[in-house]
Amino acid sequence: LLMDEPAAGMAPRERVARIVSTRGMLEPWALQHKRWRKHIAWWLYQSRDLKGATCHHVTSEAELINVRALELGVPIELIPNGVDRARVATRGLRSKAAAVTENGRKTALFLGRIYPVKGLPMLVDAWARVRPESWSLLIAGPDEAGHRAEVERAINEAGLAQVISFAGPLWGPAKQAALSSADLFVLPTYSENFGVVVGEALAHGTPVLTTRGAPWPMLESRGCGWWVEPTVDGLAAGLKSATALRPSELRAMGEKGRALVASHFDWARVASRFVSLYENARAAA
Repeated sequence: LLMDEPAAGMAPRERVARIVSTRGMLEPWALQHKRWRKHIAWWLYQSRDLKGATCHHVTSEAELINVRALELGVPIELIPNGVDRARVATRGLRSKAAAVTENGRKTALFLGRIYPVKGLPMLVDAWARVRPESWSLLIAGPDEAGHRAEVERAINEAGLAQVISFAGPLWGPAKQAALSSADLFVLPTYSENFGVVVGEALAHGTPVLTTRGAPWPMLESRGCGWWVEPTVDGLAAGLKSATALRPSELRAMGEKGRALVASHFDWARVASRFVSLYENARAAA
């Protein structure tokens, strides 16, 4: 490949299949964020490049609908992300229950980028409204664009500094420990094309509260979480419901989440679908 010639232009001339994984870049929230810059890029080259792809790959039904609405004239294939099946044995779940009994406190966890799209100020407002007794909120993840300072101001103004804390980025065993030891995972997002961290939390046996900005309606249909409107009212209602449950009820929901991940997002199943997609795209090029 010549470094000064875009792959998008070379692919059709060389009869090479080009699959574009949109990964949320065509979601309404993303297109509106810094929209003038994106509007210019769209008309200069992005629309042309997207229309010239062999196929577009999306990870959820919601993303499929949004990409289809742009009428790009390219086949769209829906394949979800795979999720690693965490080894959370019954012993680990008993340890979680013992920890709750010992100190009388339960933990809600947010893990992800500290960035405006994630809705953390909205979560702080909802937490201030509910103020669940014997619960703490841990916010883990890297700060982006200085957004952590805004979240910290919201926490201090709400008088929640004693119950909401930051852990910084977590990786590897530290991330796994946080996901498996939490009693509830919360993702107050405005927009996600998939939200892999939701699947990771479920794989660790932790029930999830997220918004309709994330494509996880099965949280409610499978009894492993809450799927609410991306508003303070929606999050507050979800928090009130989730934090009213006994630890045993939360753990039972978490086990249903593990079963959901095993049946729908196992990597072997997902990988076989990708292989088929690549083979079909190559044949069509």
